[in-house]
Amino acid sequence: MVNELDNQIPHEWTLAREVVFEELDLDKVDEIKQNRSELYREVFSILRGAVTSRGVYLSSEESALVCDMLCDEITGYGPLRELMEDSSVSDILVNGPTNIFVERGGRLQKTNKFFINNLQLTEIARRLCNRIGKNIDDAHPLVDARMPDGSRLNVVIPPVAIDGTSMSIRKFGKGKIGLGDLVKFKSMDEAMANFLVIASRCRMNIIVSGGTGSGKTTLLNALSSFADKDERIVTIEDAAELRLQQPHVVRLETRGGGEDGRGRVTIRDLLVNSLRMRPDRIIVGECRGEEAFEMLQAMNTGHDGSMSTLHANTPRDALARMESMVMMAQSAIPLTAIRRYITSAVNIIVQAARLPDGSRKTMYISEVVGMEGDQIIVHDIFRFEVEDERDENGKIKGQFICNGLLKRSKVYENASYYKMTDALTQLFSEHLN
Repeated sequence: MVNELDNQIPHEWTLAREVVFEELDLDKVDEIKQNRSELYREVFSILRGAVTSRGVYLSSEESALVCDMLCDEITGYGPLRELMEDSSVSDILVNGPTNIFVERGGRLQKTNKFFINNLQLTEIARRLCNRIGKNIDDAHPLVDARMPDGSRLNVVIPPVAIDGTSMSIRKFGKGKIGLGDLVKFKSMDEAMANFLVIASRCRMNIIVSGGTGSGKTTLLNALSSFADKDERIVTIEDAAELRLQQPHVVRLETRGGGEDGRGRVTIRDLLVNSLRMRPDRIIVGECRGEEAFEMLQAMNTGHDGSMSTLHANTPRDALARMESMVMMAQSAIPLTAIRRYITSAVNIIVQAARLPDGSRKTMYISEVVGMEGDQIIVHDIFRFEVEDERDENGKIKGQFICNGLLKRSKVYENASYYKMTDALTQLFSEHLN
């Protein structure tokens, strides 16, 4: 299949690329590659010489196009350069050399970009991995890492990737999106945003739940910005994406080990260690396994205001997922005891979703109220109710519903400690449906 894809590109382009890379003076290239026009002249000179000496025919238009592609390859991203510079693109998804997709505004679309062949794609992917200290080869065909600009890179090479090297880049946003921006984007309404500000300032323990690409990290970033500037915050992530503005932040990131696993540092390792670092809050980029037990332990032992994300479709699914993750770490604990442990640790669940029209919505803000029998009771403070009809642009219509707080809410209790009871009361008196 890879060869079939390669055959869609003119053979002359492949040959021209081989000749240019054979004859390039790498030392000279390192000196001039920051100067695009000088690099272009050098590559074009070699390219025209190759055309003459090897009997390769390239039109003037083809020569300029191939030269541009090779300059882009030498300086980093190859044909993905323009997509990396396009602020409207949030994700770049490469499925082999001729299938390159992007996400814009929550919708996937195919681009007209392409690699000359799978060899070029693989070599660019390999150089990107090497730049961040990762090796990718037959023995290690998978890489997942953070790039220097903060973007998330995932690479899979053949034979694991059957149709050619696969590369996924989740771009690191240049601007910081706050709750006010999410209100403007209609991801939530003003009442929900104000409630989340109060919940964060009152040091409620918050879990942000949602699917891939639903905006969990964006929400977590926005919520964490309301932590007090005097607090010591420890962030723990697989790939550092959180951008906290507080002055006292310790950022920790996991590390993969060698072939024998030596040197590996997991989320769970970092969580256990963070408890010895005198944090006021612990923020975990994502809980996906046994580390959930340590996260709940931190929430239960005086680290109020801690936050994390996890993958789930509803607040109740999020609780069930936490149960499963805790059982992975502590299988001997009875299920009822696990549920009581979760109930005492988690206060608020914020459910994010990416809808079929590409829009992102905060579908629920729910409070974990307590236990009745052996069941966890959850109260939906806010929810987004979808309407049957769509608007003239094909966007999903709906309304944000406010159900208010229950009298036994932990939020009221914390609000009194932080002198925010009046703000909380006013919020619901104005917005309660």
